[in-house]
Amino acid sequence: MTDRPIGPASITITENGPYLATGGLPVVRRRMVASEHGEPMTWETTSAVDAPDAVALCRCGQSDNKPFCDGSHVAAGFDGTETAEASTYDQRQTTYPATGIVMRDDRSICQHAGFCGNRITNVWKMVRGDDTEDTVTRAHLMAMIERCPSGALTFRLAEGGADIEPELRSEIGVVDDGPLFVTGGVPVRRADGQEMEARNRMTLCRCGGSGNKPFCDGSHKENGFADS
Repeated sequence: MTDRPIGPASITITENGPYLATGGLPVVRRRMVASEHGEPMTWETTSAVDAPDAVALCRCGQSDNKPFCDGSHVAAGFDGTETAEASTYDQRQTTYPATGIVMRDDRSICQHAGFCGNRITNVWKMVRGDDTEDTVTRAHLMAMIERCPSGALTFRLAEGGADIEPELRSEIGVVDDGPLFVTGGVPVRRADGQEMEARNRMTLCRCGGSGNKPFCDGSHKENGFADS
């Protein structure tokens, strides 16, 4: 195991400690924009975070200087052991073919952000029915999938084709009262030395409570994590 960064524009997870982000990765504050019914609709970047080219970001949830690490993980006895499967998205995903679209879903990395549904329908109902024969419905389905921060949901136009991903720059988004929303295929190395699959979208736990570390599993909602 090593805490040595893996090069420019990368994230290294330290053993029972913070995330080390190097290479001048932009760090921004992001929030979910919800409807009057509480339905997540889109993302808003609210501000840039003044961070050095190499920065330690809290993942135990105890820092008094969030999103930065202040060493609280030591006093808290934080156990940051990664429990997520060291496998690929292709190995874990379930495929849902429909008219003009193939949705893929990896429940193991879901953050439960809620972009996959609203008070009327959800992506599973849409893709399992005949609705995707309607191009308006299909466009709506694609938009919902693209806003999934964890990348648990993806889509392609045909089976065997390539996933179509939104254009996202390499950056770290600090979600209000939530995880780190990492975009743009930033390389991440686990504390056990394994390099994770580089993906366009992923959410990393920073409340310390996830049961699927280093990924967020939505635990911040239950444990009252606050960092607005």
